[in-house]
Amino acid sequence: MSVVLNGKEIAASIIENIKKQTEKLQEKPTLAIILVGHNEASRIYVRNKCSAAQKAGLQAELLEFEENVSAKTLKEKIQSLNLDSHIHGIIIQLPLPAHLPTQELLETVDPLKDVDGFHPLNAGLLQNNNPAAFAPATARGVMTLLRETGVELEGKNALVIGRSQIVGKPVAQMLLNKNCTVTIAHSKTQNLPALVQNADIVVAACGRPKMVKASWLKKGAIVMDVGINRVENKLTGDVDFEPAKEVASFITPVPGGVGPMTVAMLLQNTLEAYLKQKNS
Repeated sequence: MSVVLNGKEIAASIIENIKKQTEKLQEKPTLAIILVGHNEASRIYVRNKCSAAQKAGLQAELLEFEENVSAKTLKEKIQSLNLDSHIHGIIIQLPLPAHLPTQELLETVDPLKDVDGFHPLNAGLLQNNNPAAFAPATARGVMTLLRETGVELEGKNALVIGRSQIVGKPVAQMLLNKNCTVTIAHSKTQNLPALVQNADIVVAACGRPKMVKASWLKKGAIVMDVGINRVENKLTGDVDFEPAKEVASFITPVPGGVGPMTVAMLLQNTLEAYLKQKNS
């Protein structure tokens, strides 16, 4: 029977710690959130971020745009936020409508304010294990939960299922930086169960409900479930949780695992962005 890691409690503790630090500052670190269109899931995520920012003593400024906004308008707004000394972090809520050049817009954000960690400069710094890098919040959340287990990561076989810029690639890089032996699996990977069977750490971030079966897992593996899938109006992860928790040593639930950690790490990145900008 595994230890179920309570991401909600750990995230609340991190937010409380951020609040203690922000209370000592002369101004509130401020996060600008760009939201385009009326995607209901995006609106829920943004509400959660704004609410958590308030609890952490940070300021969140929500900038809303209609679905048909032009890339030019968004670029101009991002550039003005880059130059605004009262804005310390900038995020663009994804996904954007299909007509917008997502990567181009992400690259318009000043790397020093890129608290989502999506700018190529931050990705490069992360690859070089440079502490100046802003790591994407979900990947940083996974690493924080792994630290909570107290297990030494060095030398462990880690399998990351998924190769997105948001989770798969950065978390694989962060595990590599901790001296794990890292394998990245994806939709074209053959014989996935055998790879899972060999892994001491499994990070499932593929967006396929209950894909990872308990029978695939190595006894005592640490399982980080990043998936958020809606099935019959219920949220479920990429791991078949109930049987998997009988095999794993540590496992994250969905909801209440990695999700709350993502928001907490975004706020941690915003605080660190503020401190870097004030000290530069």
